[in-house]
Amino acid sequence: MDELEIDAVDDVELDDPVLVEGLPGVGHVGKLAVDHLLEELEGESTLVRRVYSQEFPPQVSVEDGVAELTCAEMYAVSVADGRDLLLLTGDHQAQTNAGHYVLTSAFLDIAEEFGASEAYALGGVPTGELIEEYAVVGAVSDESLREELEDAGVEFREDEPAGGIIGVSGLLLGLGERRGFEASCLMGETSGYLVDPKSARAVLEVLEALLGFELDYETLDERADEMEEVMGKIQEMEQQQQQQQVPTDDDLRYIG
Repeated sequence: MDELEIDAVDDVELDDPVLVEGLPGVGHVGKLAVDHLLEELEGESTLVRRVYSQEFPPQVSVEDGVAELTCAEMYAVSVADGRDLLLLTGDHQAQTNAGHYVLTSAFLDIAEEFGASEAYALGGVPTGELIEEYAVVGAVSDESLREELEDAGVEFREDEPAGGIIGVSGLLLGLGERRGFEASCLMGETSGYLVDPKSARAVLEVLEALLGFELDYETLDERADEMEEVMGKIQEMEQQQQQQQVPTDDDLRYIG
């Protein structure tokens, strides 16, 4: 196998499509968001490309006993009441710095094949604490893109995210800008502790406003409820451990 191989699974005609990336990252926010898009738009989506690379982990996925080599997938979606979409998803990102550049360049090549010149990278920004109200933080490849995102409720914060944006989400902005793409990154706030469906919904609601489609969130909300139960159990265990560690009068006595 070559360092990079792209399988052309199908070809469709799209009208001014926009690339939407959702690969694994903080809180799995981007991947949850794009996977929910695919679930809701299943009848309108077509798998068009599979991207294989030696930069992915050396493993296969197994479903019903059948193995499939790790890859990223691109789906084309014709949306009746909004912009056509190219949805990028997968279970892994590259394992090396060079690999991120190789793969992002390949994803942009595919987007250009289908006539896309606009891209949205979806991800999470960690807060380190539990969240009640989920904000969406933005970054853009050009200052001219800020106003539309701010009108959709996206926040732009000085020096945030700290340390910048790594992986494909960051390079879609950096490499995309050099290739003439209008690229934006939508990052939902998330604790960073667990998979975060609520953060994914916050990002998708912004994307709805920007691209003009509507989604149902029942299944994503169900996942959010499940994660809240998990978080509740974790908090309960932490409280029990703290109570067990509280010193008693006997612990405080000493001989000296």
